[in-house]
Amino acid sequence: MASSNDFLNLYRHGFARVALATPLVRIGDPMANAAATLALMRQAAKKNAVVAVFPELGLSAYSCEDLFHQQALLKASEEALAWLLARSKSLPIAAFVGLPVVADGLLYNCAALLCNGKLMGVVPKTYLPNYREFYELRQFTPAPEDVRVIELAGQRVPFGTLIFKLKENPRLRLFAEICEDLWVPVPPSSHAALAGATVIANLSASNAVIGKHQYRRDLAANQSARCIAAYLYSAAGAGESTTDLAWDGHAMAFENGSLLAESQRFSGKAQLTFADIDLERLEADRMRQNSFGESARRHREEVNRFRTVDFSIALPRGKVLLVRKVGKFPYVPSDPATRDARCAEVYSIQAEGLATRMRATGTKKLVIGVSGGLDSTQALLVCARVMDELGLPRANILAYTMPGFATSTRTRSSAWQLMRAMGASAEEIDIRPSCMQMFKDLGHPFAKGRKTYDITFENVQAGERTSHLFRLANQHHGLVVGTGDLSELALGWATYGVGDHMSHYNVNVSVPKTLIRYLIGWVAKSGQFNDTASKALARVLDTEISPELKPNQKTEDVIGPYELQDFNLYYTLRFGYAPSKVAYLAWCAWRDDYSLAKIRQWLEVFLRRFFQTSQFKRSTLPNGPKVGSGGSLSPRGDWRAPSDGNASVWLADLKKIPLKA
Repeated sequence: MASSNDFLNLYRHGFARVALATPLVRIGDPMANAAATLALMRQAAKKNAVVAVFPELGLSAYSCEDLFHQQALLKASEEALAWLLARSKSLPIAAFVGLPVVADGLLYNCAALLCNGKLMGVVPKTYLPNYREFYELRQFTPAPEDVRVIELAGQRVPFGTLIFKLKENPRLRLFAEICEDLWVPVPPSSHAALAGATVIANLSASNAVIGKHQYRRDLAANQSARCIAAYLYSAAGAGESTTDLAWDGHAMAFENGSLLAESQRFSGKAQLTFADIDLERLEADRMRQNSFGESARRHREEVNRFRTVDFSIALPRGKVLLVRKVGKFPYVPSDPATRDARCAEVYSIQAEGLATRMRATGTKKLVIGVSGGLDSTQALLVCARVMDELGLPRANILAYTMPGFATSTRTRSSAWQLMRAMGASAEEIDIRPSCMQMFKDLGHPFAKGRKTYDITFENVQAGERTSHLFRLANQHHGLVVGTGDLSELALGWATYGVGDHMSHYNVNVSVPKTLIRYLIGWVAKSGQFNDTASKALARVLDTEISPELKPNQKTEDVIGPYELQDFNLYYTLRFGYAPSKVAYLAWCAWRDDYSLAKIRQWLEVFLRRFFQTSQFKRSTLPNGPKVGSGGSLSPRGDWRAPSDGNASVWLADLKKIPLKA
């Protein structure tokens, strides 16, 4: 078991902290710029960052124009680099800095990686803009293909297409490109990623014009997604010449298309912007997207041009907490507008799936059991929308509420309220007489008046409901619409072969419980149905989750809080994280609500049920639409697993989690 401080160290869980640095530069004053760079490197190291990225030509300033052909400036830039190297020996951080470099009598616009007082390598800019306000070809030469080693700042160093690999964490593999390199159809970072780079730095001096920052943001986001990499962008800011241009100091960090951090533009002062990169996530995504590896093979000639340079940094020890926000509900966007858009799309996917199945089979009627709970409510809403889209009367929804021995007055009345509000053909079937007959046939104690609330007592009721629904579908030539959701399937909280497991088509099959809550709430406020329906939906949302198969039954007392179990499911299914990392992320997100001991307790329940006891149920799931990139558990889709697996290795990793943070 790890100590508390070790467990709470982000580097232990595959993260790496990076800093995007925007210094206040002085034009043509490399020593002053080196001092400003060193100050930001020290601040970044103090905040436990292991990589810092500075802007293009930051040691000289970018806007020197023809001053780049002055020997005094070039010599001063090299001397400033040597000064910076000498004074950063004790800093546990690697930094990309920009400067003009003379090699074989030619001048290059370069990114140099500094680490522990050593110059690890120099990467020249490949594409030099020479249009509109730019004329870099007037001063610089594009990256050569033949130069491999140069002398700079008293050191002999690699030069060219380089990937820098951290010995202490080989997942951290750095590559640098410079400004315009990102703007071309095939940026150098595309091939660098195929060669193994996971973190791409862009040292930039892109100027500010109306709307350009959004275009830069789109470019960086797209490149990080295509490369399945982190993309760190740091652009020149205050201090650059405003003769004809202005500079905004735009810095951004993306991870596989997602924005992690962004600087304040036009701040007028030096800035550091921090982001924590999840290197394990990038590795997991590359492993799963097998076309990434295939692309590397097809571009083998370009990939083979890259050389790997190892570097070493003493990684921070002890407690180092994440600066990135870990959302409590990974299936549910935190931004209200984004969340509403997500709900609208999920609802549309569910409806389209069911509508297509009805068209394909020629079915005009749907059969559904309505309990007054969350899942059957959402499924009923989908049925109503499908009937509207197909131009069929909602009376073709044959909705049945089937009270059993523990059905509450609240859920029974909610079911009736919903069925009527949706315009369905509503009926009630009391399953208790048929269940009693089954108990008599089985010789069950309940048939003799003894209150025996065992698994047989529960499943006889669930089975009777399902048997009625399928026979009703036969009688009316309809399809049974399933109601069980993704969360229940993950935890095996479904009776094999009955309604929450089996149907003709299940619209909720890949929708987690936490998202279903928001879906129903969104429908209630969307105006798609009348006020009566909205009130009924609000009442459902305010009802405690229970299958109501025995008295005082509360689902989350047995399988854990759905909000935690959906969190566990997302990071286990989407990224394949080890339990210790899932627990760490859960603590980051939920520490104000659950202790680490509670998180560990319910994670153990999840692991046992997900990996060992429930797969046989998922192996026989009916059809239903996948709605999100978070994954599904369809045996034909995202999750193929042996029914006879065990949870041993996951439970062993669980032991690494301390009981107290």
